[in-house]
Amino acid sequence: MKDQGRSARKRTGGRLKHASKKKRHELGREPAETTVGDTRLQVIDSRGTEDKLRALSTNVAQLADGGETTEVEIEDVVENPANVNYARRNIITKGAIIETSEGQARVTSRPGQVGQVNAVALD
Repeated sequence: MKDQGRSARKRTGGRLKHASKKKRHELGREPAETTVGDTRLQVIDSRGTEDKLRALSTNVAQLADGGETTEVEIEDVVENPANVNYARRNIITKGAIIETSEGQARVTSRPGQVGQVNAVALD
């Protein structure tokens, strides 16, 4: 399990002594790793009264192209700067370059956090 709370080291590099165990609000989860495929969503309980909608897989994107927004179909992940292996595994994250029915686009939303793919067209 990854540590999600305060760093174990001070600014100077010295180690900090932990005064308490991890709290529930410091909880970390595995990344959603949204893939290209039939739409599958998951509701996650987040802090307060809010919910997060995770996209586990999707094949639809909202494409912004010069002021107009249209719904297009995602065909493939061309490039993903987050991880070199994500493009090969068709994993969509923010900043990924996707191939759509209208051409290539860059993802501007976080599908694992908001449950949808928003993208802007590339020239």
